[in-house]
Amino acid sequence: MDRDDSWRVIAAHRLALADLLAPLTDAEWDTPSLCAGWRVRDVAAHVALAPQPPGLGAMLADAVRARGSFHRLNHDISVRHAAARTGAQLVAELRAHASSRRLPAVTNYRNILFDLLVHAQDMAVPLGRELPMPRDGALAAASRVWGMGWPFWARRRLRGMRLVATDVDWSAGAGAEIRGPIDALLLLLTGRTEAVVHRLSGPGVAALSAGPTRGRPV
Repeated sequence: MDRDDSWRVIAAHRLALADLLAPLTDAEWDTPSLCAGWRVRDVAAHVALAPQPPGLGAMLADAVRARGSFHRLNHDISVRHAAARTGAQLVAELRAHASSRRLPAVTNYRNILFDLLVHAQDMAVPLGRELPMPRDGALAAASRVWGMGWPFWARRRLRGMRLVATDVDWSAGAGAEIRGPIDALLLLLTGRTEAVVHRLSGPGVAALSAGPTRGRPV
């Protein structure tokens, strides 16, 4: 997908995510997400913040408080944002900024695409709700994550395995085959093994238990 196609998918999925989150009860907002140590409301705040990046000064101050840890920085900013808002306010932010193309200075639209698609599942799966991924978006996201190093190190974690999508024309790696729909493979690539292993097949699946099973926002 090109830039404009990617932004159209992002806008539509932000709105779909807002629709999924809108009817949640307070208890459901506090459901643990697929990201260890993050509640649904914290991940929602993380996604809502993407088109509302803080200023450089605020980011530097938060980075100092996080002692240089990018993951701690993300966590602290998201939890603080979630604590200051109701679930309804987070939903309103997702809707209000759905079409925004603003980005944090440290990222780009390709990363925002997979960030949104994966984190939407981080919330939907433990809530027991369905939020289908657009296949073209999931395919572009899987290709992006496979080509990256940090923070997922997918090629290193899945060395000796060949991933084959069963619903689109996509494959990567070499070795014992793992087959599954592209959305499940994207979650596997980003470390959400436990959530998708039941949707995968092939001789390589047996080796997956040795790797990370949960994700975290990036």
